[in-house]
Amino acid sequence: MSESSANLEPEVQELLVAYLDGELDAETARSVEERLASDPALRTEMQRLDRAWHMLDALETEPVDEQFTRTTLEMTIAAAQEELQQEQAERPRRRLRRALLLCAAAATAALGGFFGVRLALPDPNRQLLEDLPVIENLEQYRAVGDIEFLRTLHQERLFADEPDEGAAP
Repeated sequence: MSESSANLEPEVQELLVAYLDGELDAETARSVEERLASDPALRTEMQRLDRAWHMLDALETEPVDEQFTRTTLEMTIAAAQEELQQEQAERPRRRLRRALLLCAAAATAALGGFFGVRLALPDPNRQLLEDLPVIENLEQYRAVGDIEFLRTLHQERLFADEPDEGAAP
């Protein structure tokens, strides 16, 4: 690649190649011609590309026989069959992977739902557990009849099985 072509942007080079190939519409081709008329570096690059095109046209092409065509088609078909077999061999693994991901997503959603409900709704047994000492002694409390009597007994520390409120357990 010459120094002048190294200075040109790739888009400009592509535009010049398209101009040489006759791939541009009339307006774009006219714009390229105007730039060529005013830019010597662009003109030099265009001449270099034009010489390369003429050298390519001068090259002799080797005739291709039917054997080459047949061999090329056979290689293409073999490659396509190999690709198809590989895809068919991977299909069960992809299905299994998809099924496992679906099961994992369902299990995650179920666990998330369970813990979400567990945290959002109060536990109906919590109050029963807190009131268990009262429930266990309910018959004795009913026999007392007056709460003031129980408070007096509590202040005098007559209940040996209850820890002192100020003392460490």
